[in-house]
Amino acid sequence: MKFLLQVRFNGADNVIRELSAGEQQKVTAEFEAIRQSSGVLDGNQLQAAGTAATVRMDGGQARVTKGPAVEAGTELDGYYIYDAPDLDAAIAFAARIPVARFGGTVEVRPMLER
Repeated sequence: MKFLLQVRFNGADNVIRELSAGEQQKVTAEFEAIRQSSGVLDGNQLQAAGTAATVRMDGGQARVTKGPAVEAGTELDGYYIYDAPDLDAAIAFAARIPVARFGGTVEVRPMLER
C-alpha cells in the first residue's frame, strides 16, 4: 500500500539551523538516508510557500492567486511517497524522519490506488 507522508517543519528548520555544523551535517545525512530507504518511491523538500500559486475556477475561468491555498503555518514543506505493508509500518517509518524530533510533524495518509 502506498502512503503520502506530508512533512511540515513547524519551525524545525530553525532549530536545525541552530545546531553546530557537525550536528547539521548528521541531520542532513539522516534526511538523505531516509530518501534512499527501501520503499521510498519519491520525496522532496518544497520551496517556500510564498513561491506557490493557487488556482481556482470561477465561472469557467482560472483565477490564480499568489501564495499557498492554506493558512500560514499549515503549508506543506516536503513529502515522501512510501510503499509499506500497512499503516503501522508507514507510521514507524515516519517517526524516523528527523523533522519529527525537532518539532515538525509528519502526516501519514494512505493513497487511493486506481
